[in-house]
Amino acid sequence: MKLSHIPLRLTSGAFILNSGLGKQKLDKESAAGMQQMGSRAFPALKQMDPEKFGKMLAYGETALGAALLLPFVPSRLAGLGLAAFSGSLLAMYFKTPHMTQEDNVRPSAEGTPVAKDIWLFGIALALILDPKNKKPAALPTA
Repeated sequence: MKLSHIPLRLTSGAFILNSGLGKQKLDKESAAGMQQMGSRAFPALKQMDPEKFGKMLAYGETALGAALLLPFVPSRLAGLGLAAFSGSLLAMYFKTPHMTQEDNVRPSAEGTPVAKDIWLFGIALALILDPKNKKPAALPTA
């Protein structure tokens, strides 16, 4: 892992891990509310049992947070997971009524807590697009 990736992975990983651990004992009503929001972007989620959805969400967030924090997980792989996760959150943001202002981009007061996930997507892109460490060129011999 590159030194420059540590702050990106530490901050996003700790945030997501904490969120996932907090959802481990999610009650049925809270899980159903999250499922309803998610189903606006991904209609197939409506078919799931709310408690199963809540458990899968908790396990997924916990696993992603851990992957971001573990140094042996390649940054590109962790970034791909973060991109999928944050991209899903952004899809939900854009498809949920009243989350955006009239231009359908800038967040409303209700959408600001979800719109912040654009930062997670930016971190994901930085981890994915950062060029691999290249071996230094060999010095010419005489």
